[in-house]
Amino acid sequence: MSALNFLPTLTGCFAQPAAENPTVVMMEAAYRHHGIHARYVNMEVPPEKLAEAVRGAKAQGYVGFNCSLPHKVAVIEHLDTLGDSAKVIGAVNCAVKRGERWIGENTDGKGFLSSLEEVTDPKGKRIVIFGAGGASRAIAVELALAGAAKITLVNRSEPRGAELSELLKRETESEIELVNWRGRYRLPESTDVVVNATSIGLFPDMDACLELDVESLMPHMVVADVIPNPPLTNLLRAASQRGCRTLDGLGMLVNQGATNIEYWTGTTPDKGLMRAALEAVFLRPE
Repeated sequence: MSALNFLPTLTGCFAQPAAENPTVVMMEAAYRHHGIHARYVNMEVPPEKLAEAVRGAKAQGYVGFNCSLPHKVAVIEHLDTLGDSAKVIGAVNCAVKRGERWIGENTDGKGFLSSLEEVTDPKGKRIVIFGAGGASRAIAVELALAGAAKITLVNRSEPRGAELSELLKRETESEIELVNWRGRYRLPESTDVVVNATSIGLFPDMDACLELDVESLMPHMVVADVIPNPPLTNLLRAASQRGCRTLDGLGMLVNQGATNIEYWTGTTPDKGLMRAALEAVFLRPE
């Protein structure tokens, strides 16, 4: 009889708030399906406790962890080095232990890009992105590198927006426009893709609405929301009613989660199974 092993490989996510993060559902479903003896744990970590949380993960034998809001930039100082895309983006959502070193990677943008490419090629497209935080940085960089013709950043904080704008101008070939977000934003008719990369509408504040003139949504537009909980946000509901194609946050979540598992375990997981696990939670009939 083989030796019994009651010590799982540890992975998880640091966030605040953490309770609404559904990543655990698809990650543990993939671990079970592929026979990976691992656990994924959501952890509530306030900003002032992030350093302690990272030290704890290292001490407890974690092989990696995710960072969600508000830690994607702050975690960088607690890691040894960054992967190539994370260096450009300036944000980390996936920490990976390689030997004795901890590497910061970014799978957010790649996850979003894979999801978008299922419905449209971003090359040559004109894209409007709301927000300039960690998720926006990752998405904007990946879209620009994929050949987006123009990216318009709509953000309330002018310094943060300017920082991301300058990064994109320096590192990519896309045309970049920065808009100071005041009141309801009206989309230019030439817009091809609209992305909400803010936390507006995230559980438990599900009634929150993006300050967008919904009359400017046109049927030729693809409208995407990075929020996975709930999958059907007010933005996506309004976009659907206006005849737009929509992308919920589950697609991005599944694609980045699959990459996380590859980094941590070397296994390429079944994305269909991961999506089904999330849908079983969120899309159950009333």
